[in-house]
Amino acid sequence: MTEPEYEINPHFMNLVMMLQMSAMQSMGKIASPISGEVERNLDYCRVSIDMMDMLVEKTKGNLNKDEKQYLDSTLYNLRMNFLEETEKAEKEKTETGEKEGKTPENREESDTSDQEKSKKDQNRTENSD
Repeated sequence: MTEPEYEINPHFMNLVMMLQMSAMQSMGKIASPISGEVERNLDYCRVSIDMMDMLVEKTKGNLNKDEKQYLDSTLYNLRMNFLEETEKAEKEKTETGEKEGKTPENREESDTSDQEKSKKDQNRTENSD
C-alpha cells in the first residue's frame, strides 16, 4: 500500500506557514526568533489572521483539494487559539483590576472618569495652543 500523495505548492505552503508563525508568535504561543522572548500582541495577531482570511477569499476556486484543506485547517486552528488567548487576556485584565480594588461595578465608573480626565486634558492642551 502506498501513501497518498499530497499536492501542495511549496511556495503556497511557505506563505501560509509564515502567516501562521507570525500569528502564533504574536499570540505568545512561541518565542520570537529575534529576541527569544515570548510576547503577546493580539492586535498584531488579528492582522495575521485577517490576512490569512483574505487569502482564503482571494484564492477561492483556485486551490486544489489539499491546498484548500491545509489553508482552512490552519486558519481554523489559529482562530481557536486566538479565542483562547483573548479569553485568557480578558481574565488577566479582570484579575488585575480586582487586585487594584476595581470591582465590575466601580470599574465602569473608573473607566468613565478616566475618559473624562482624558477629555479635560485634551481640552486644556487645545486651549493652551
